[in-house]
Amino acid sequence: MGKNKLKKFAEINSFSNVIQPQPDHIITRFDYRGRWNETFFRNSHPIVLEIGCGKGEYTVGLARAFPEKNFIGIDIKGDRIWKGARDALDQGLHNAAFLRIQAQNINAFFGRDEVAGIWLTFPDPQPRKSREKKRLSSPWFLKKYREILAPGGPIHLKTDNRGLFEYTLAVIAEEGHLLACHTVDLYADEHISEPFVKVIRTYYEKKFLDEGRAIHYLKFFLHGAS
Repeated sequence: MGKNKLKKFAEINSFSNVIQPQPDHIITRFDYRGRWNETFFRNSHPIVLEIGCGKGEYTVGLARAFPEKNFIGIDIKGDRIWKGARDALDQGLHNAAFLRIQAQNINAFFGRDEVAGIWLTFPDPQPRKSREKKRLSSPWFLKKYREILAPGGPIHLKTDNRGLFEYTLAVIAEEGHLLACHTVDLYADEHISEPFVKVIRTYYEKKFLDEGRAIHYLKFFLHGAS
């Protein structure tokens, strides 16, 4: 492991906006579960998650744009989280936090109806059929989201991967979820008006755009939750 990565791991241990739970919290009870507003943010604002946040561009960008909401970036890679957490601290964003966990354990850390919205920004497409369950828009994950997402809470997906985009559309249709909008080329589509969806760009998104790749986007609501 490089010295720079080791330095980042050491620094995030001191960051007030990074939560790194102990392994036993997955099995027992996490202190903030169902009480994030009360025990961490100290307000009653809606909580929005960026799952697989990487460097946290959306967590930081949305927190800056919407001070009346709280945003939590979730990722297992500490060296990636470091960038977003550092930016949030430098900008004085008290409504941005980062949770270092595996996404599949999300239900151990959030209570029923505690989350107001979810962003999936350029997740690993997991193209092999044997890894379908690991796709963040798979029925397996959507079932997990249903347990924590409040009624009317939207799920957003941004990806450069056409296969993941079409797979997610198929899952939405097969399970009867409500598709609000979708496009195969976000930046060429004038009908997409979701606030900041075209303004905030992740590290990978900038890279993909430079390579001439189209960015796919969709927004949907879980069946029975809208």
